[in-house]
Amino acid sequence: MSAPAADLLPITRIPRTGLPPRAVVVGDPARAAAVADLLEDAKEVSYHREYRVFSGSWQGLPVVVASHGVGAPGAILLFQELADAGVRTLVRFGTAGAMRRGIGDGDLVVAEACVRDDGVTHQLVPAEYPAVSAPEAVLALSRAAREAGAPHHRGLVWTRAAFQPGLIPLASYDKAGLAAIEMELSALYVTASLRGLVAGGVLVVDGANADELVDEDSPFSAGGYNPHRDVVAEGVSRGSAVALDALRLLAEDESR
Repeated sequence: MSAPAADLLPITRIPRTGLPPRAVVVGDPARAAAVADLLEDAKEVSYHREYRVFSGSWQGLPVVVASHGVGAPGAILLFQELADAGVRTLVRFGTAGAMRRGIGDGDLVVAEACVRDDGVTHQLVPAEYPAVSAPEAVLALSRAAREAGAPHHRGLVWTRAAFQPGLIPLASYDKAGLAAIEMELSALYVTASLRGLVAGGVLVVDGANADELVDEDSPFSAGGYNPHRDVVAEGVSRGSAVALDALRLLAEDESR
């Protein structure tokens, strides 16, 4: 029997109460299902638009796994409604393009902070407002990656609203030391800061430098970008467990 409409939040259609307080959020609804397959007693809570939500347990810890789709304007709706539903710790697990030498396909990037080029948070807070991970989330994700033996890096991430290149050159952050580029994480970090949540992010590299987007030899060039490769799939498999294990480590720290 489905829940009454008044008991569901309006955009994602998740229940207003009863969800575990910790969540892994991903872009692809199919990836949400794949991560949920790692859980014990997993069940689908809701599936509305791009927002597919599961609950279950990871090593005895109740967790949520939810998808937010592509792009920060839609993703932030999930983050806000998960917070409304009582979720207090969120880890985004996604994919990204590498921007720094030495970061290879399938590697993980633990995002310490983000450039807010996401297309939505500038309408919520001033431009000077930072988008930063909770320090304890960075440490938990790094530890989980080390314990899993996953190649990983820490650094700053560029959250950019546009995926495909346009007429504006993309080299503005080429020499700024950024680790990776993706599309949603800064919206999570701003939401977390505004709502008093703990948030972190770990990303699987599925392609090459952002400043090579218009290069004919780049994996991102027309017809060349292909995230559906074994090396990326292996990174996604490792990263799924790392994201879930970071929630466990954060919960252990909170209980001390």
